[in-house]
Amino acid sequence: MFDRLTVFAALVALTISGPALAQGSQIAFGNMQQDGSLPVEVTADNLDVDQTDGTAVFTGNVRIGQGEMRLSAPRVVVVYKDDKSGIARLRASGGVTLVSGPDAAEAARADYNIDTGMIEMQGDVLLLQGANALSAERMTVDTRAGTARMSGRVKTVIQQGEEQ
Repeated sequence: MFDRLTVFAALVALTISGPALAQGSQIAFGNMQQDGSLPVEVTADNLDVDQTDGTAVFTGNVRIGQGEMRLSAPRVVVVYKDDKSGIARLRASGGVTLVSGPDAAEAARADYNIDTGMIEMQGDVLLLQGANALSAERMTVDTRAGTARMSGRVKTVIQQGEEQ
C-alpha cells in the first residue's frame, strides 16, 4: 500500500490541465487494454479450499497478476465457475492495491469479474496517475476498454501556477 505521507504529498503537488472532474467522471486507466483470456497467477502465504461452495481463500501477502495488471491484498477469495473450468471472480479485501501500467489505485476492497473484465473497487478509493490523484467512494474499471469511472463524492486538487 502507499505511504499516506506520499499520498498526501501527491495530492498537495497535484497538477492537472483542464477542469476538475465532476461526480461520476470517466477517465483512462492503465496504458493498454487487458486481455481477460490471459492466465491469472496467484501467490500467497496460505490457501484454504472449500469444495462445497467452489471457493479458494488466499491469505497473507496475496499477489495476483494477469498480463500487465497486478493486484495485492491481505485476503482474496477466488470463486470458480460452476463447471470448475476456470475462475469466475476474485474478491479482495483488507486493503487492496491495483496497478495497471503507470496507474495505481487503492481501496478497502475490490471485486474482479474475470468474464466481463470489470473491477469494482469500494471504500476510500485513491487513484494515482503520475502526479495526479483522485479520490472517491467507488471506482469501476473496465479492463477491456482501459477506462475507469469514479463515483461517490469524487475529489481532486488542482494546483494553479508554475511547477516548482
